[in-house]
Amino acid sequence: MADKDLKYTTVHYHSYLELDKILGAQKPRSAEQEEKPAHEEMLFIIIHQVYELWFKQMKHELDSVLDMFRHDNVDERSIGTATSRLERIEEIMKLLIQQINVLETMTPLDFLDFRNYLFPASGFQSFQFRMVEVMLGLEEKKRLTYNNHHYASVFTKDQRGELEEATKAGSLFDVVEAWLERTPFLQFGDFRFLEHYKKAVENMIKKEQNAINSSGYLTEEEKAGRLRMLGGTDTYFQSVLNKDVHKQMQEDGQLRLSYKATVAALLINLYRDEPILHGPFRLLMNLVDIDELLTTWRYRHAQMVLRMLGRKIGTGGSSGHDYLHETAVKHHIFTDLHNISTLLIPRSELPELPKELQLELGFYFSQKG
Repeated sequence: MADKDLKYTTVHYHSYLELDKILGAQKPRSAEQEEKPAHEEMLFIIIHQVYELWFKQMKHELDSVLDMFRHDNVDERSIGTATSRLERIEEIMKLLIQQINVLETMTPLDFLDFRNYLFPASGFQSFQFRMVEVMLGLEEKKRLTYNNHHYASVFTKDQRGELEEATKAGSLFDVVEAWLERTPFLQFGDFRFLEHYKKAVENMIKKEQNAINSSGYLTEEEKAGRLRMLGGTDTYFQSVLNKDVHKQMQEDGQLRLSYKATVAALLINLYRDEPILHGPFRLLMNLVDIDELLTTWRYRHAQMVLRMLGRKIGTGGSSGHDYLHETAVKHHIFTDLHNISTLLIPRSELPELPKELQLELGFYFSQKG
């Protein structure tokens, strides 16, 4: 048989999927030690095995996206592919959330039938999930400690080495930040985006101030309160209008994304309807969606643990629900992209782009009769 024909040899469904290994990997501990094994332990094992399979797929997608963005010049054709793969991660995250509904068909008493066989195993020991967090860009200094120990202390030396290498190689946050910093349209000829943006913000705020002051149903006290809440260009807008303010906010831990990347993300969000910016906008929204879904999954996980254990400690020795709930609150990665919404202005206030820049951002062609 010629070498080129080897890849087309027949294969059976069962052997291709290694079903003997997969279906033989469920070994309830209660069945090994009790005459009447805990029925619900099988569900518990399968749910978590499926989680690990999906974590593997997420790592596979993230590896490919990171490879696309680890170059000085990102091929524009890669943006669509990266977006599709990030959307796949989103759909996987939705499944992870839905799986909690299946797990909750097991009652707290059902769980107690086999919980004592789990010590000291814990979901905190999922190496793949920690790798996903690192690859996405969860910062070391932002992590909550695991029983006052480093989060990687539960892993083997080789696994800790892999986590360190992944950190050094750069996360999705890192490569997207570098990509945003290379956005070429922030200064185009005589057009200075931030100068025009500042005027548009001032005009928008002035209109809102006038609307509040001219209101016939608000009291003077209510007007004053709303005006204070509205603020002016000296509020959060300074994070893009003043580079020094942005730097100080970074040093204070309020911001993480670089100044240039933040301004680029703002421009992409504001001018998302321009054909060339639509792809980058979708990619940024993918990152926001993944962050939101991760938070939702953490929160649902915390609620499930509260339902199953109440205030009991986790099998791994953590504070259980309290720890998980706190990760949902604090373990955000792309907060800066969420905060871009604070800086948006209505389409009606958008500075008009120069004709030459519109041509650069669009798909124009001539057709001769």
